[in-house]
Amino acid sequence: MGRADERRARQRGGRRAAPSRRRSSPAAGRSGIRRFFTWKKMLGAFLGVCLLGIGAFIVLYMMVEVPKGNDAAKLQSNIYKFSDGSILARDGKVNREIVDLSKVPEDIRNTFVAAENKSFYKDSGVDLKGTARGLINTLSGKGAQGGSTITQQYVKNYYLTQEQTVTRKLRELIISLKVDRQMSKDQILAGYLNTSYFGRNAYGIQAAAQAYYRVDADKLDVEQGAYLAALLQAPSQYDWEVASKTGKKLVKARWNYVLDNMVEEGWLDASDRADMTFPVPKKPKPAAGLEGQKGYLVDLANDQLARQLMKEDGISREEADKLVTGQGWTITLNIDPKKQAQLEKAVKTQLTGKLDPKERKVDADIQAGAVSVDPKTGRIVALYGGENYFEHYRSNATREDYQPASTFKPVILAAALENGAETQDGDPIGAKTVYDGDSRRPVVDANGNKVGFAPPNEDEVDYGDITVQTAMNKSVNSVFAQMGVDVGMEEVMDTAADLGMAEDLQAVPAQTLGTMGASPLQMAGVYATLDNHGKKVTPTLIKSAEQRNRTVTMPDPIGDEVLSREAADTVTSVLTGVVDDGTARVSVRENPARRGQEVAGKTGTSDFGRSAWFTGYTPDLVTSVGLFGEDDKTGKQVNMKGATGQLPGTGRVNGGGIPASIWAAYTFGVTDSDAKFDLETDQGAAVEPSWTPTESEEPSESPSEEPTTEAPTTEPPTQTPTETPTDTPTTDAPTTEPPTQQPTTEPPTDEIPEDPDNPDSER
Repeated sequence: MGRADERRARQRGGRRAAPSRRRSSPAAGRSGIRRFFTWKKMLGAFLGVCLLGIGAFIVLYMMVEVPKGNDAAKLQSNIYKFSDGSILARDGKVNREIVDLSKVPEDIRNTFVAAENKSFYKDSGVDLKGTARGLINTLSGKGAQGGSTITQQYVKNYYLTQEQTVTRKLRELIISLKVDRQMSKDQILAGYLNTSYFGRNAYGIQAAAQAYYRVDADKLDVEQGAYLAALLQAPSQYDWEVASKTGKKLVKARWNYVLDNMVEEGWLDASDRADMTFPVPKKPKPAAGLEGQKGYLVDLANDQLARQLMKEDGISREEADKLVTGQGWTITLNIDPKKQAQLEKAVKTQLTGKLDPKERKVDADIQAGAVSVDPKTGRIVALYGGENYFEHYRSNATREDYQPASTFKPVILAAALENGAETQDGDPIGAKTVYDGDSRRPVVDANGNKVGFAPPNEDEVDYGDITVQTAMNKSVNSVFAQMGVDVGMEEVMDTAADLGMAEDLQAVPAQTLGTMGASPLQMAGVYATLDNHGKKVTPTLIKSAEQRNRTVTMPDPIGDEVLSREAADTVTSVLTGVVDDGTARVSVRENPARRGQEVAGKTGTSDFGRSAWFTGYTPDLVTSVGLFGEDDKTGKQVNMKGATGQLPGTGRVNGGGIPASIWAAYTFGVTDSDAKFDLETDQGAAVEPSWTPTESEEPSESPSEEPTTEAPTTEPPTQTPTETPTDTPTTDAPTTEPPTQQPTTEPPTDEIPEDPDNPDSER
């Protein structure tokens, strides 16, 4: 083609023909594997799987029948035994009263629908997304999550079990679909309200209304109904009487969520909603037969078993509680009946027998809690939760809302030793390290800058240069405040968590005064770890738990080393000085019942005299005793000043007084007088004692380590010699079922002491 022809071709829109090429077949350029994964084949495979799934579901739907509801028939009494096999308690019948839906006001029904399943009246009885998520979580081992409809929850409560398996979830789905077709929505809702577990051993709306508000279901108001509806999400955490601060915030938020949903759905007028206030439930009434200490022991056993079931089965706390309550368990505790009897007797002789609320109003506000642990096994061998489970439902042994005060100081020293910390002058921190012990000495950081914290010492005493050993003996605040900053508060809090305290404690200098919250159970674990040469001890109440064909094995209470042996043994060595030459010497060192037992321990008293502690140990037993000021009407924390009327001068209650006396009256009656600490350390009072006993020495006064500006106590409470314990605790075996509600504990307050200038400031 010439140029003219090309030009004409372009003008006509033509193009010069390209040379012809030989085209290969479509499959020629593909690898072998791609031939098997064409989009047509993949689509066909997908559709085939879907058809198979639908076919399988149809077969299952035809095969699975709605079983007869026999939930109530499955319930059996739990039996609780002492470590020697003797019966401690036997729970009785389950608290349930079936009521017709007509007895539940429509507004109250709507609170539950608003809380759990807003589409209840419109759905087909199942939540496919929630069920699919549950199946995936079960297969992947992630445990259970929410999302079930009211119908599904009713089916699980009444027809099935709480186990988390793929088979059970598929049955739940199919039965829910059938139940939704066979029953009306009102029938399903009635069944749901009558079978749900509300805590406090209450099954069903009628039992819950009585347990929490002392009214029948038809007398509940909307605020109360919304609380009960919110409670279903986590009964053991949301029971207002025993909920932690976090639990109370969560249940209030849930309560608001329920009411807001009701407004959104048009079931509640917005103006009425705005006027509603949170309805605080009434105090619980424990089941008969759990008098004395039995209820506290049963509650803690139920709690520990439920927590283990949550781990093993991947279930929620609500589901775990249902698996424990009235399910025919035989639970053997680690409680030694002789030690339990001796602990109860010690509290009575040293405290409760001296309380006279008619004579002294403050005596009505005194609560005691104690936990005793074998440091070699981690077993809880004795526990004191309060004077009577019927009178004080919340266990003082497990509550975490009071400050441990100076009993936290050993944790600071442990952190210093474990981290090889040094003072501002570069000296390694140990028992002989010298600090400035003057009162209100400003704490400084590594750069010499003040950190804004200058705690007072007791009675504003200026000690000048003082060793760490003496500072521990006399519980000198200024020394340990500076030590905490020298170590690093993050490291101190990490050590506290490693030893068994809360893991989310705020790392601020004020925590060196023990301003967080802690329980006797926690502090017993911390000191048991020290006694066990740094191997973690997690106090455990349950020895064994058996149910028909199932046996639950509790985790080993003795864990890995969380503190080096040298660090742990050095702290123990230093703490022997607190007993022999410090704040516990009158009640412990000079106690006439002491038969040569080696003892280490620490006293403590919190802000405004609201709590007083002695946590101490011998080579074979660790016991933490706490005394708590709690207004008997409002439950608020109060000063215990003047309690028992036995304290002279200011009437101040301190850890070296009543708590140490209880500890001694119990411990010296049940421990081996020949046991010796096996310490691998060259530091501390156990190695270089600052006090040498003599036969002619008269008992000296016990220095108080308590509120920083009040006069110290000059005399201890009268010490009653320990008597031989009886073979069994002072309480009789119960015959009826206990509540399953385990008092939950409050989180640490992480607050700076309220006012160091106040005469009741922490020491």
